[in-house]
Amino acid sequence: MKYASIFAALTGAALLAACATAPAVPPAVSAAPAYDEAFPPAIEEISFDSHGDRLNGLVYVADGPGPHPAVVLLHGFPGNEKNLDLAQDMRAAGWNVLFFHYRGAWGSEGDYTLTHVIEDVASATDFLRTHADQYRTDPDHIVLVGHSMGGFASLQAAARDDGIACAAGIAPANVGVMASVFEADPDAKAGFMAYSDSLQMLHGLTGEKIMAEIAANRDAFGLQGLAPELEGKRILIVGGDKDASVPADAIIRPLIAAYEADPAIDTTGIVLSGDHSFSWSRDELIGTVMDWAEACR
Repeated sequence: MKYASIFAALTGAALLAACATAPAVPPAVSAAPAYDEAFPPAIEEISFDSHGDRLNGLVYVADGPGPHPAVVLLHGFPGNEKNLDLAQDMRAAGWNVLFFHYRGAWGSEGDYTLTHVIEDVASATDFLRTHADQYRTDPDHIVLVGHSMGGFASLQAAARDDGIACAAGIAPANVGVMASVFEADPDAKAGFMAYSDSLQMLHGLTGEKIMAEIAANRDAFGLQGLAPELEGKRILIVGGDKDASVPADAIIRPLIAAYEADPAIDTTGIVLSGDHSFSWSRDELIGTVMDWAEACR
């Protein structure tokens, strides 16, 4: 042990000496990616009014002077999956992206209801249009893209806004179908109510309140019935074959078929390999949305 300690000490001293006398190697310097220094890409924190309450969000501003086409990116219920990887990739492709939280969600003012969600999408698009110069946005080319309950909101809002020519639903929740399921299956109804009661990030929400709202709006919240109001628009519906929340066979394929049956709707429907968040197929999901969106510029 004595000789081992001496050997280790001598070896360490030799290494230190070698390091001290060796010429310094300058760190590698990588060239900065090209960007427009006068109009650089950015992330802007925003808040805007919706029916008297302030909503918080972000605008991902694309590189260059623009004006850029824009996406309003809508999260689901409650919004754990925000799809911000899609936001980043779309910005890199030259799109502005507005992401926000609905009334009562994740710190935005007000109470959360599905009716408020739909209204808040209109407030977000109005914000982009009225601040087009500030964020270098083309107000005539705004696309709605929503996931889950955000997909429901995307289609509902597009049906109400003649200025929206393109809307995408990623695993869109068909609340009209949900109403029928809850009526037929008390256990499913009780489970959804209990889950709703647990969502502390959605202010003012209770299981009883949202169930009453769904029941009272069964027809209005059905997505198939929106077809006449979506005529003349480009619609994308994406489902996941392993999605247990918005099943492909029960919800996605019938919705695609309903829109394809109306020749006045330019419908693209696809079922990818994926769960509700497309956990193992993010690249395929993002590529599908971006390829579809190209015609909406």
